[in-house]
Amino acid sequence: MRFYLVSSLLLLSILAVAQPATDARLKNLDSFASKVLKDWHTAGVAIAVVEKGKVIYAGGFGYRDYEKKLPVTDKTLFAIGSCTKAFTASLLGVLEKEGKLEIEKPVINYLPQLKFYNEYTTQHVTVQDLMCHRTGLPRHDFSWYAFPTTRDSLIKRIGFLEPSYELRLKYQYNNFMFLLQGVLAEKLTGKTWEQNVQERFFKPLGMTASNFSIADMKKSVDAAKGYTEKKDSIVAMDYYNIDAMGPAGAINSNAAEMANWVITWIQNGKFNGKEIIPAAYVAQAKSAQMVSGSGLPDAQVPDAHFSSYGYGWGLNSYRGHYRVSHGGNIDGFSASATFFPTDSIGIVVLVNQNGSAVPGIIRNFIADKLLKLPAKDWNSMSRVQVFNQRVAAAKTKNSDSLLRKSGTHPTQNLKNYAGVYNHPGYGKINIEYRNDSLIASSSILKLWLQHYHYDVFRPMAAAASIDLPDNNTMRFQFLSNALGEIDRISIAGFEPSVKELVFTKEPAAINLTKEELEKYTGEYSLSGSPVKIFIKEGKTLVAFLQGQPEYELVPQGNHKFNLKALSGYSVQFKADDKGKITGLSFIQPNGVFTATKK
Repeated sequence: MRFYLVSSLLLLSILAVAQPATDARLKNLDSFASKVLKDWHTAGVAIAVVEKGKVIYAGGFGYRDYEKKLPVTDKTLFAIGSCTKAFTASLLGVLEKEGKLEIEKPVINYLPQLKFYNEYTTQHVTVQDLMCHRTGLPRHDFSWYAFPTTRDSLIKRIGFLEPSYELRLKYQYNNFMFLLQGVLAEKLTGKTWEQNVQERFFKPLGMTASNFSIADMKKSVDAAKGYTEKKDSIVAMDYYNIDAMGPAGAINSNAAEMANWVITWIQNGKFNGKEIIPAAYVAQAKSAQMVSGSGLPDAQVPDAHFSSYGYGWGLNSYRGHYRVSHGGNIDGFSASATFFPTDSIGIVVLVNQNGSAVPGIIRNFIADKLLKLPAKDWNSMSRVQVFNQRVAAAKTKNSDSLLRKSGTHPTQNLKNYAGVYNHPGYGKINIEYRNDSLIASSSILKLWLQHYHYDVFRPMAAAASIDLPDNNTMRFQFLSNALGEIDRISIAGFEPSVKELVFTKEPAAINLTKEELEKYTGEYSLSGSPVKIFIKEGKTLVAFLQGQPEYELVPQGNHKFNLKALSGYSVQFKADDKGKITGLSFIQPNGVFTATKK
């Protein structure tokens, strides 16, 4: 009963700040938007509608700050997420016209340090391939989202990210490729991606409030807070700092200023008579460069004809009309930027709700009105679709009992699973033993690992931004070396389209001074063959056996050192009663080999 009372009060509050449209075609937009916000438990929405070179509607509904009941306006800043991509790709369109690059040339012509997982892709992937998601790389979003680092470090990770298809074989959305485009623009201009977008687009389009960072977002007196929906309640979310991946989705903007961006595209790259984006590039960007879906009709969209991707824009048919659009999602925010080239109509919908269906629902409502199409109940259709998805998820949860082996236990004491594990394409994940449980964490990620069966664990209780359902298919499988030591985690689910990712355990080094290391140095005899132990560069203990490379030794305590380069290999030094080192033993999978100190 309480739920219905709260919902009614919320509807009345939203209606109090709703802004009716003056264009007769948009009659009832205010009441429709208010109903959608209520039905989807959404804090607020900003909307801009343009036709040809004019804004015919710009306004807001609901709240930018739900707790303080501060209303949304057309000037309220929202994170637009991947709607940023069209800005980034357009930079390359401008630079191409200026003769600074050719988009059909290999990327390594401009970024020679770039490495992909396989050499063929490294040598042949073109700038154009980056712009339309056809490099063969799947999303690998956990790499940048759960393990954030610098922009340069993210570029280096690309070489360790496994593809799931060959180059140009299949459309696969990938944020890293738009990061690369931003870095390419930086290399060609000597300016940051942010400076380029500011100078080339924001300034001539009058986008004075738009910015690129959470820090600048927080400075605004009219910025939306982000929210998510949990159990029919509106719950606040923290902003996510996406600076490093900025060219793929860091722009914050408002409905009024995004309207100018969409107008520019409707007018073939011109704004107020001045060319902002080259017309030739606009034509290519809104033309199919890669098939992105089947484009086949279904029960919900019986008149679909195609689904493709241009440069930073998705392309498809909408009830007989050519539609160019892109969505955007980042913690607490969802967005949609759309225009219909042959109809000269554009629609921007910005919402402060995580992973929301609201932008698409309101966009379709407005499009039907302006295109004079028979009304469809997009709101109800979307609600049914979400309900069906939840039913399917429940069935998956029930089937889990057939896969899980009951009555099993971990093979070792849980303390042995703790440590820092690293994957060069993702970063480091810390496994902590606390209160008889294992917790996995990075600077963003925090997961409790629930025992599933044997040495397999299922991550649970994630932070709100990475909320994992009880039936999630992500699995952490701990693996051991030939000596029975836990030394790897095979993680399924970080990137479902490739094989499990293997994170290797880093030796938990103990810092020893040069003086403390000195006592281990010297020459040892191993079955008559010399073994030299010495200090390199004043800080690292090294073992050298004739005919083999030098092995760096990582101190573990109690006179034990691990070989950094070889998992399952260690050196145990032997000391007499006075602490003097008298010998050592190489402990490795095929046995223990003892040497005496000369």
